[in-house]
Amino acid sequence: MAAERGAVANSGGAAKSGSGSKSAGPNASKANAKTAARKGAPPEPAPKAEAASAPESGFAAATPWISLVARLVLGAMWLYYCLPKLGTPEVNEASVRNFRILSGGLVNTFAYAQPYVELALGLLIIAGLGTRLVAALSGLVLLVYIGGIASLGARGIHITCGCGGAGGEVAAGQTRYTLDILRDVLYLVPVAWLLWKPKSKFSADAVLLPEPALVTPVPTPRGAGTKGGPRR
Repeated sequence: MAAERGAVANSGGAAKSGSGSKSAGPNASKANAKTAARKGAPPEPAPKAEAASAPESGFAAATPWISLVARLVLGAMWLYYCLPKLGTPEVNEASVRNFRILSGGLVNTFAYAQPYVELALGLLIIAGLGTRLVAALSGLVLLVYIGGIASLGARGIHITCGCGGAGGEVAAGQTRYTLDILRDVLYLVPVAWLLWKPKSKFSADAVLLPEPALVTPVPTPRGAGTKGGPRR
């Protein structure tokens, strides 16, 4: 009897284990199939590298050089007109007085400060320090000069402008106000260019205020940060 009971128990346990293995079989096979499919699948294609930046156009490459020429032209103009005034302040005072715009006290102040302002503008623009600001100030000063010269003809005053030194009265038909105004208008061309494109070659701005380097983000492959193994 004991032997029969043991045989029955053994057969029952074997049946349970067999049924358990049968029930676990489908799940295990599915997991294995997923793992095999994942292992056997071809690797995901790496993301395409970003296209290289387009080559710089000819205009963009020439712009810093054009701005350099504009700086030198504008700076040379200021130095050309200010240096004669620095050596003869009394002559410049007489030229300013001939415009008959400022009162006596302001004439002396303006005549003394004018060549030094022009000298500062010339040196700063040649050095390329604060290019856009100096160009804006240069434009304002030139507009003041244009307005002053235009007012001479409107008021019937016949003098030379004394822009580069001495000035004085001339005959009615010997004034050259139109040419003086056109000359200063031409000087506004480099001013306008530098207001638009202040960045130039060999400038102090590029040394003191360099542009930050552009950092290109590195693309991360999809699924690179996930752990291996099948997802459930």
